[in-house]
Amino acid sequence: MQKLKFYLILIFTSLYFIIILSGCAGGPVSAQEYYSIGMAYFDLGKYDEAEKWLNRARLSDRTMVASTYNLGRLAFERQRFEEAAKHFESILKKDGDNVLALKAAAYSRIKTNDIETAEKHYKKLLSLVPESADDGYNHALILYTLERYSAAEEVLQKYPIALQENKDTMLLYARCQAALNKVEAIDTFAQWLENNTDAKVRYEYAQTLERHEFYARALEEYRLSHTNTAATAVNPAKYDVRFAIARVLLTAQGSDGEGVTELQGAVTDGFSDITAAEALLNIKGISAGNKSSIQNIINTLRANEAEKERIKEAEKERGIEAGKPPSEEGKREERLETNP
Repeated sequence: MQKLKFYLILIFTSLYFIIILSGCAGGPVSAQEYYSIGMAYFDLGKYDEAEKWLNRARLSDRTMVASTYNLGRLAFERQRFEEAAKHFESILKKDGDNVLALKAAAYSRIKTNDIETAEKHYKKLLSLVPESADDGYNHALILYTLERYSAAEEVLQKYPIALQENKDTMLLYARCQAALNKVEAIDTFAQWLENNTDAKVRYEYAQTLERHEFYARALEEYRLSHTNTAATAVNPAKYDVRFAIARVLLTAQGSDGEGVTELQGAVTDGFSDITAAEALLNIKGISAGNKSSIQNIINTLRANEAEKERIKEAEKERGIEAGKPPSEEGKREERLETNP
């Protein structure tokens, strides 16, 4: 690394003296020389200087595209993503088939949260290089984010090797299938879990099994997910997984008391979704006794929610009181205390 830095400094110094000597000799300094010194600064991490020289190089047609592209890279490195995207997109206005600019513009637009524009860039990119599995994955991920699950699945199906060998591609494929309520998602999730471990993915797998009424397997996977979910985890939290266990037990064994026990445990652990708890009352086959117990738990959740609101309002009131200006009488008392 030190050797590389030394050589970069040597190259930079040489270029700099070439420019100085050219100027002294009265000869014009070429845009290529501006570009070279700008890139030398870039490689040294001196971004302000690199930007200055690249902007000079951009004025020439010969180095305009390369300079603009690297100005975009500079902006991206400095997390100025909107600026980066505009640099890359300015290249695309003149050369819409520029693969490097398309890829960089798409990724920059993801960073600016302009997902629709990023999707258009990836769509164009894949029309030019359809064999790129990495870009195909990124395009599918954007489509999934836009909830265009069928289109995302269709894109991923074009890369059968990646679907078998790339864990990220396989997982996204499973999630697309699950979002489309396809039973095939079960096998895809199972295949992913053969070689990977993740409590959240196992939870998604269990949800898919439950949705397709494989309750015994769903219960097994939910329990494994609960065991492996960290106490500090969110989405799902540990109590969310326990609630799912309760739901499966109540669905599959409506007259058994184990589901109510798990539900009570989930609430004790922090579960507070009243709407989700109320939905349990609509499960077919639940005994009257279990329904009564569930209703009691829902009443407790409502009481807890009401108490939280009461405390919040009381704290708000105390805050208002604390922020009130002192009354005239209070001011007089304060003056008496501070001015004997």
